[in-house]
Amino acid sequence: MEKKVTIYSTPVCHFCHAAKEYFEKNGVEFTDFDVAADAEKRQEMIEMTGQMGVPVIRIGDDVVVGFDEAKVAELLAA
Repeated sequence: MEKKVTIYSTPVCHFCHAAKEYFEKNGVEFTDFDVAADAEKRQEMIEMTGQMGVPVIRIGDDVVVGFDEAKVAELLAA
């Protein structure tokens, strides 16, 4: 069963774009929330991580702050 993947991002974040390109290149379906425009999702992200840095990537029950490609690949494979 595939894990649900969610990314909290902003339009101007280079690492957010890199993460989404990685998902697309690897055929990973994901939900993208623009926390610059969506205050509710921004608050959800802050409550989840305690900070405002993006991207925040949620894979199943795991949360990765920033785009750590090796960690993301590991969580997707697990």
